[in-house]
Amino acid sequence: MRGRLIIFSAPSGSGKSTIVNWLMQEHPELKLYFSVSCTSRAPRGTEQDGVEYFFLTPEEFKAKIADNEFLEYEEVYENRFYGTLKQQVERQREAGQNVVFDVDVKGGINIKKYYGDEAMSLFIQPPSVEELRRRLEGRATDSAEAIEQRLAKAAYEMTFAPQFDHVVVNDDLETAKQETLQAIKTFLNE
Repeated sequence: MRGRLIIFSAPSGSGKSTIVNWLMQEHPELKLYFSVSCTSRAPRGTEQDGVEYFFLTPEEFKAKIADNEFLEYEEVYENRFYGTLKQQVERQREAGQNVVFDVDVKGGINIKKYYGDEAMSLFIQPPSVEELRRRLEGRATDSAEAIEQRLAKAAYEMTFAPQFDHVVVNDDLETAKQETLQAIKTFLNE
């Protein structure tokens, strides 16, 4: 059976990665697999081509853009691209994998538009910008300036939430996990 598509988007600090990692580790019956994206940056540490990413040169990436091979892509910095190849997603679906996308809001909306009812989009939302500030400050990984930038971006990203199939407000992690799990199970059984 062909795999289905599950799109996750969220502001930084909303708990999305925690929820996605929990689903993938604790619920193997869901057959969830990350989409393997492309990037034009060099591999870091032990990253391997075709595992964490497909590593392309900026020129190779631009050629694939010109050939309309991407489902979604973004140029994060000059000549630093990230994107999802249509062909890779289809390979994973043919293998029976339910493909998980962990993408920004615009990428999530674009993937949903492309696949329609074959995909389900989830937006993981913090209860408030104030709570998000508390979480980001609690991480102690960013400067005050970086936190302000993330909060401004988060407020902007939250305006896109109504365009997603499900909005999960993560004010209690266990409740958010269960709500997300139930939405996925319902979608996969349709």
